[in-house]
Amino acid sequence: MSEDVGVNDAPLVRPRIIATDLDGTLLRSDGTVSARTEAALALAEAAGLCIVFVTGRPPRWMEVVSAVTGPHGIAICSNGAAVYDVRRKALVSSTPLRREDALAVVKAVRAELPGVGFAFEFPEGFAYEPHYASAMWDAAAVRGIAPAETILASDVGGQVFKVLARHPEADPDEFMRRARAAAGQYAEITRSSPLLEISALGVSKASTLALWCAERGVAAEEVVAFGDMPNDLPMLAWAGTAYAVANAHPQVLAATEHRAGDHDADGVAEVIEQLVRGLDG
Repeated sequence: MSEDVGVNDAPLVRPRIIATDLDGTLLRSDGTVSARTEAALALAEAAGLCIVFVTGRPPRWMEVVSAVTGPHGIAICSNGAAVYDVRRKALVSSTPLRREDALAVVKAVRAELPGVGFAFEFPEGFAYEPHYASAMWDAAAVRGIAPAETILASDVGGQVFKVLARHPEADPDEFMRRARAAAGQYAEITRSSPLLEISALGVSKASTLALWCAERGVAAEEVVAFGDMPNDLPMLAWAGTAYAVANAHPQVLAATEHRAGDHDADGVAEVIEQLVRGLDG
C-alpha cells in the first residue's frame, strides 16, 4: 500500500459513485489506462459501485476509456458542459456557453492579456485562431481557423462547449487569476493544463455531477471523487470523500484531506481496491 493512502481514509458513508478525473489522475502520463486500473474499475463495478469519468476532455476524446467503461458508460466531459454515453457514443445532455458570453470573455481577457489566443470546442470538433497552436488537435475535427470574433459570429460548430485560451508567456496560475478578474462575470474560468478552460457561468464538473447524482437519488456523501488540477476543485469540494493524487497541483493538495498515490503508480486504483475491500468487510 502506498504511504499516501491510509485505511482511515475510508468514507464514513457507503459509497455508490466513484467520480474520477482522467488526465493526471486515472490515466498514466502516456495517456493510458494501466492493467491494474482496468482491473480495479471492473472490481468496483462488480461490487455495485458506478464509475463516472469527469473530465475536461471533449466527448470525441473519450475513446481512451471506452474499453474500461462499465455498464453505466457515463462521462461528464468538457468540465461539465456535456454528459456523454461512452458506450453508445451519444451526447446525453449539454449546457453550452452562449456565444455572446464567449465573445465578452474574449474581449475582456484580450484587453487584460494582449497576445492571448483562443480556441472553441464544439460537440464534434473545434475552431481556433491562427496564432493558437496545439499539437493535440486532430486535423479531422477542425471546423475553422479564423479570429475569435469571426468564429463566434458564424454558425460553425453549433454549441460552444468550452473556450480555451493560451498565452505564450504568462504563468498559468497568474493567467487564470487575471482572466477571472477580467471576465469571471461572464463565465467559469479554470485550468487543467497551461491552457485556460472556460465554460458557461455556473457550469463545472461539480454542478453537472451533482445534477446527475440528484436525478438518481445519490447524495454527495455517497460520492468518492479523485482529481489533480484546479478544474477538479469544485467536484472535490462537493463530494463526500475527496482524494488528491500525489502529483496534484498545490491548490488541490491544500484543499483535500485524503491522498492517493501518484497517477503513474496507479494511485486511484489502489484506493478503489481499498474501498472495495471495505465494502466486503
